[in-house]
Amino acid sequence: MKKLISFLFLVCGIMANANIKMPLLFSDGMVLQRNKAIPVWGFADVNEKVEIHFNKQIKKTQADKNGKWTINLDAEKAGGPFELVIIGKNKITIKDVLVGEVWICSGQSNMEFQVFKTMNAEKEMNNADYPMIRHFGVAQDLSGKPKDDLKAGKWEVSSKETVGNFTAVGFYFARKLYAELKIPIGIINTSWGGTNVETWTSREAFQNSAEFKNMIADVPVMNVDSISVLYAKRMKERVEKIQGTSVSTANENTFKELSFDDNSWGELITPSLWENQPLGDLDGVVWMRKTITLSAEDIKNKATLSLAKVDDEDITYVNGIEVGKNTQWDFKRVYQIPENVLKEGKNVIAVRIVDNSGGGGIYGESEDLKLTVGSKVIPLAGKWKFRVIVVKTALSPNSYPSLLYNAMVNPLVPYAIEGVLWYQGEANVWRANQYKKAFPLMITDWRTKFKQGDFPFYFVQLSTFDETGGNSKKGSRWAELREAQSETLKLKNTGMAVTTDIGNAKDIHPTNKQDVGLRLAAIALNNVYSKKQVFSGPTYKSQEIKGNEIILTFDHIGSGLSTPNNDELKGFEIAGADKVFHSAKAIIKDNKIIVSSDKVQNPVAVHYGWADDDTQINLFNKEKFPASPFRTDNWEMITANEIYKVSK
Repeated sequence: MKKLISFLFLVCGIMANANIKMPLLFSDGMVLQRNKAIPVWGFADVNEKVEIHFNKQIKKTQADKNGKWTINLDAEKAGGPFELVIIGKNKITIKDVLVGEVWICSGQSNMEFQVFKTMNAEKEMNNADYPMIRHFGVAQDLSGKPKDDLKAGKWEVSSKETVGNFTAVGFYFARKLYAELKIPIGIINTSWGGTNVETWTSREAFQNSAEFKNMIADVPVMNVDSISVLYAKRMKERVEKIQGTSVSTANENTFKELSFDDNSWGELITPSLWENQPLGDLDGVVWMRKTITLSAEDIKNKATLSLAKVDDEDITYVNGIEVGKNTQWDFKRVYQIPENVLKEGKNVIAVRIVDNSGGGGIYGESEDLKLTVGSKVIPLAGKWKFRVIVVKTALSPNSYPSLLYNAMVNPLVPYAIEGVLWYQGEANVWRANQYKKAFPLMITDWRTKFKQGDFPFYFVQLSTFDETGGNSKKGSRWAELREAQSETLKLKNTGMAVTTDIGNAKDIHPTNKQDVGLRLAAIALNNVYSKKQVFSGPTYKSQEIKGNEIILTFDHIGSGLSTPNNDELKGFEIAGADKVFHSAKAIIKDNKIIVSSDKVQNPVAVHYGWADDDTQINLFNKEKFPASPFRTDNWEMITANEIYKVSK
């Protein structure tokens, strides 16, 4: 009897292994790309024969020695619904298959941003019944090696019940395409908030890049569990070397006390994320302390502690007494200090910071880091003591390169697509100059992997966000990242949607995703679908210096340069050879712009919108597309020497 049971288990096992299996992307409700060969692939037994039926096509192939098979269906016109039937030792029928236009939507949180969070969300969702628009949501996943299939994901038909969780930018793009083309539109959403471009790029791309080949040579090829263990070990060792003591929670209950001696602790320049200091790319728990001296007169007054912003969470103490806490990484901390907490002489501010991912520490404007006692303001910017007590062991997408490419892009290859929409860059602003190489590298990498030529790759230029108050005077990483994005347009078949006018200086996630989708759609309709129209705002072309004026010329002026309501131009600055920029007068004349300032008699260069927060700039063409920020000089920028490094 035992032998019979064992035999039955063996037979069942063989039969189970014999079944052909399809990637999750091939499932009910899917959209296939029209007018080009359609790759279909899956898994089966070694050498198993496979037959594909679709519309009027029948194709046959055979699994290879690894049990993988692939075949190309002939190009199809838009239409459906059809059934896709795959026959091996078993039979799979995929229903409700449409043929139309397929776009991958990828990037970080502004692409991940769902429809239910956008402005007028309720109205948008109630009017979202579009049976021809389909959304595939790729489940978030990490992998140290390229995966054959996704962790999870499914196709959903756009309706008021489903659309709330669609990528908003992708949906509003798809809706405009459908309105113009009246054919099925499929969007594949593979995105993850807070992620850098390097995690979306394959290992092979880095290996073949002069810029990155030395970096990738030090990154081991391992599974995620092994990488997690190695990452935590390396990070812990590095932190302990920096701070000269072990990473431990021992005695942390004393760290908030005035009497605690922190002389042996390390120091961090504050406000500034610790990723930009020797502490580096750390996720975990860190205590920070600042000692100040107050007079007897000071402590008589009402006291307010301002801590700028804390990424991610803080519990803040003054002389051992908790005065406030918050869990919002981009929220300014302002805490009232109770009476009788402050003392004449030495006082200690102690902050317990939990950093879950991405940037960490006290950051923001120096003027927002202060203690106010009555009318007296005591600046707190400068050196703060720190001690790391926990190193987070969980791997994040930014821990190593290629983790998201391996898990969330490679399984999509070689699905037939029309193009890619991309919204990312916020996580790369600290290495903005290197983004000029990293971003085009990723685009070229994807094109190489998908083997569908130089397909359209359209991206969103970073909107305004006042992260550190960057400007022409002290430098702006956000402006430099926008410049890197603009320079990526040199790559064939790329396009950029400018969003300077629809951002929010206080919110890194502006809710107007409708116009973002429409601007991306305008590029696609013009370039791909022969719906000729103006699709870009003015882009800087050249400058001519005449006396104390600089005359600027532009491409993509549409039917003419303009400002809303014929307002005065804002956002222009001018500098001489001393490289000091001054606010400038700018006027439109003959579709050129003349820039000048009484403070600069011999001008050399112009900046436009060169700031983290470029909300005020107002140059458009008459078709209401905003001009991209720019500079006319090539002077060294503040991110010139910042490069991507992997924790060792």
